[in-house]
Amino acid sequence: MGLFDFLGGGNKAGAAKKQSQKANNKDAQSVDRFKALEALVEDGTGEAIEGLLRRMTWNYDKSIDDESEKQWVHDTLVDVAQANADDLKTILGALENNLCRAETIAWQLKVLEHVASHDEAWPILVKVIANNDNEYVRDPSRKIQLIDFLGEWDDPRAAAALAQWLEDRDEGVRFKTIEAMFHKKDEEHAREPLLKLLVKPEEESRRIKLRILDGLADVEWNTHGYKGTVEKLCEDLGRGHSIDGKGRVRKGKS
Repeated sequence: MGLFDFLGGGNKAGAAKKQSQKANNKDAQSVDRFKALEALVEDGTGEAIEGLLRRMTWNYDKSIDDESEKQWVHDTLVDVAQANADDLKTILGALENNLCRAETIAWQLKVLEHVASHDEAWPILVKVIANNDNEYVRDPSRKIQLIDFLGEWDDPRAAAALAQWLEDRDEGVRFKTIEAMFHKKDEEHAREPLLKLLVKPEEESRRIKLRILDGLADVEWNTHGYKGTVEKLCEDLGRGHSIDGKGRVRKGKS
C-alpha cells in the first residue's frame, strides 16, 4: 500500500476533477491553488496526479508564484515516488498520459528524470519521441523542449534518438538538435548524421552549416568519408574553416 492509498486516494476519484479545476484556475489566488494541489496529493488517483501535472503546463502572470507552485508539484511527486513503488507506478502512468498530450512538457520531463530509472523512463520517452517526430508542426516548442531534455540526459539511447530531428522541416529545430548533439559529444551516434546534414545539397541554411563546422572543430571529430566535400564547402562559406592533415575541421583565425 502506498502513501496515496493510506491518505484515502481510492475513495476520492470523484473529487479529483473538481480539485484539478481549482488547482489550474489562472484567476485564483496562489494560496487557493496550493490548497487544491494539496488535496490532489491526498486524493492520489491517476486522475489527481494528472491534475497536478497539468499545473506544469501553463504560466501564471506572477512569475515567482508560478515557479513556486511548479517546483512544489515537482518536489512533492519526487518525494512520494521515492517513498513507495506503488505510488511511483501511479505517477509514471500519469506522466505518460500527460507527456503525450500536453503542449508544454519541460517540467514533466524533469519529474520523469527525477522519479524514474533510465530503464523505467525510456519506454515513456519512446512514446513521447514518436509523438514529436520530424514532421512539420506550427509550434515546435514542445519538440524543442524534448530535444533540450535528451541533450542533457546521459543515455546513449537519447543520443541516437536526436538524429531524427536533423531532418525536421523547421530550421530552428534542426539547429537545436545540432546544439544538443555536440553537447553530448557522442561521436558514435552524432558524427555521421551531422556530416550528412552538412553536405546535404537540400540544406540551404548557412547558419546550420557554420554551426556544424564550428562544432566539428570544437570536438575534433574527423571528416573521413566526406573530407573533399567538406573542404569545398569550407571554401564556399568563406569563414576561414579548413581541413587539417588528419581530416579535422579547423576554424579560421579571428
